[in-house]
Amino acid sequence: MAESGASPLPQTPPARSPLACAEHFVWLTARVLEQRRFAHHFLGAGADAVETALAAYRNDDEGYGHALEPDLRGPVSQPLHTGHALRVLDSIGRCGGQRVERVCRYLTSVSTADGALPAVTPSQRGYPVAPFVPVVDDPPSELLATGPVVALLHRNEVWNAWLFRATDFCWQAVESLEKSHPYEVEAAVAFLDSAADRSRAQACADRLGRLVREQRLAALDPGRLDAYPVAPGYAPGEHHFPHDFARTPDSLARAWFTDEEMARSLDHLADEQQEDGGWPVRWRQWAPGTALESRPIVTIEALRTLRVYGRAIG
Repeated sequence: MAESGASPLPQTPPARSPLACAEHFVWLTARVLEQRRFAHHFLGAGADAVETALAAYRNDDEGYGHALEPDLRGPVSQPLHTGHALRVLDSIGRCGGQRVERVCRYLTSVSTADGALPAVTPSQRGYPVAPFVPVVDDPPSELLATGPVVALLHRNEVWNAWLFRATDFCWQAVESLEKSHPYEVEAAVAFLDSAADRSRAQACADRLGRLVREQRLAALDPGRLDAYPVAPGYAPGEHHFPHDFARTPDSLARAWFTDEEMARSLDHLADEQQEDGGWPVRWRQWAPGTALESRPIVTIEALRTLRVYGRAIG
């Protein structure tokens, strides 16, 4: 028994949940938009504040800019920024109505001859941009930019004349994929998960799943990452995992992976949370500010993925 007046034994502080640690990280580092998103998704706050924060990135042409996608700096509207805005609106149940009809007018104005979207238009020239994002005078059509946008519009039952041509482009691009890379496959999966023709989507997904495994685009064993090649042009260690392709359990890509492979992937995702409470950026970091702005976005998506798969986050 301790002597009277002796100092109490030191107490081990209670372990903080992943969510509590992430909340501290978000309040410490995030932009207002990500603070509002975190509060909405995890703290029960309403969606209005998210939409208000997002509106600060909107331009008069109804596209979005102002480094909403952190690797593209400057004020000008870009398809990648605008796709990011649609993802935010979709996540809060606001991807519809007149606001999205106006966004479609912007998308129509920047689409290529075949109805698709480029990743970046020439208006980006003169503003800082990640070295892995080319800015050219005649940018090509990109499944990477078009697939996720078309998916969001289909899922929210938005109809626009531009969407028909963009959908045709996506089908052609997905069905002709042979040698690919993880981000392009992720864009294809996003499109297929929301495509109206489910039998056609299933057939495409089955073929893509075989391609992903044959080309080892998914790191199936996080403990042996040296066994999986990093795609050309990616940063060292920029691997992709089953949860990156199958972001929800009902994704068509979920069938590509065994239960054991998916469990290892989710374990790895949970273990990636760093001491400061945030998740790391795996792609190439080229400026301090862009990495700082990207990490809260990655952190929110990591928590949403873990939660949708039934993992405890606190």
